Amino acid sequence: MSAFHYVAIDTKGEKHKGTLEADTLKQARQFLRDKLLTPLEVNLAQQKSAKRFNGFRKSTVSAKELALITRQLATLLSAGLPIEEVITTVAEQTEKPASKGLILSVRSKVVEGHSFASALRSFPDAFSPLYCSTVAAGEKSGHLDKVLQRLADYTEQQFNMKRKIKNALIYPSIMVMVSIGIVGFLLEYVVPRMVSVYSNMGQALPMMTQVLLGISGTIQQYGIYFLLIAGFAGYVFKRQLKSNIAFKEKIHTYLLRLPIIGNAIKVANTARFSRTFAILSSSGVSVLEAMLISSELIINLPIRYAVEQATKHVREGANIHLALKQTKYFPPMSIHLIASGEASGQLETMLERAANNQDNETTSLIETTLTLFEPMIILVMGSIVLFIVLAVLLPIFQLDQLTG
Repeated sequence: MSAFHYVAIDTKGEKHKGTLEADTLKQARQFLRDKLLTPLEVNLAQQKSAKRFNGFRKSTVSAKELALITRQLATLLSAGLPIEEVITTVAEQTEKPASKGLILSVRSKVVEGHSFASALRSFPDAFSPLYCSTVAAGEKSGHLDKVLQRLADYTEQQFNMKRKIKNALIYPSIMVMVSIGIVGFLLEYVVPRMVSVYSNMGQALPMMTQVLLGISGTIQQYGIYFLLIAGFAGYVFKRQLKSNIAFKEKIHTYLLRLPIIGNAIKVANTARFSRTFAILSSSGVSVLEAMLISSELIINLPIRYAVEQATKHVREGANIHLALKQTKYFPPMSIHLIASGEASGQLETMLERAANNQDNETTSLIETTLTLFEPMIILVMGSIVLFIVLAVLLPIFQLDQLTG
């Protein structure tokens, strides 16, 4: 059976959207008619179209949804239920039509004879290589429920980390927007009104005031063009970053050289590698395959290429910790933990500890950076406002001195 997205109307003319299972498109339409629904659109859920189809996007799920779905799969599998029944139950628990259709599409693949991991690989937009490879290892080892529990923990941890960063950025973002709004209001409305006053004073204006009037006039006359140029430049930059690998690598290399940001990028990417490597290794994936898959999930290109080179060295017989040490991206603590894990045969445990240490370091770096960022915003924007106020008031002070 296959999953179908549908849009239909009932006898009262109200529109309904949802997902159902059927063998053919004709059968799906008949199911709708049996429910006294008139089908308007019926489409296979597996279709990978970048465009919307009546409210359905690509087959993607959020990190929060994926963690919940994974947790439900693990719980039901640990109860001894067959995989088909487990997937059906999880689909029934899912409220979002797109996610429900995705899960039913996976079930359709499983019913056709595909393995669970193979079915997941049919939807790369929703399930990462880490996810699929770990599930495949769990199926081979017969411990799919335990593997899914670890995947759920990992997904929840990544989601919580992203949420923590977003929440921490809310206050600075509001400060920046409010400050820009205040400065824009002063330059657009307050300063021009003062120009008419100053022009009748018949005396030379202070240099600070002349600079402010020049800035205000430029913004009024050419501001829209600056915005258009900035928007176009941002669009070109984004396109180049997405399509030009050499340009993307240069940008990533430059970011690594920045004082605080570069260190945060190193720690975050190496922590992601260590965590992924630990999950795959403990799930029964071979060391080389685990390293290769883990390297593919590294976002920063220079770090990814360095780890891929380290994987080649391991394939040639080098120790894991020595190969990773040569990249010069992994902190000494992580290298020592990995070396200890290799020597004691507890590589997965030590990789987990290394990832935990690096995650804690990442959190600390983010908090420190944001702590420094907030007063910097206040100082910069305060200085700008002070400059505007002084430039506006200086001619008035001069006028008072002349009249006095």
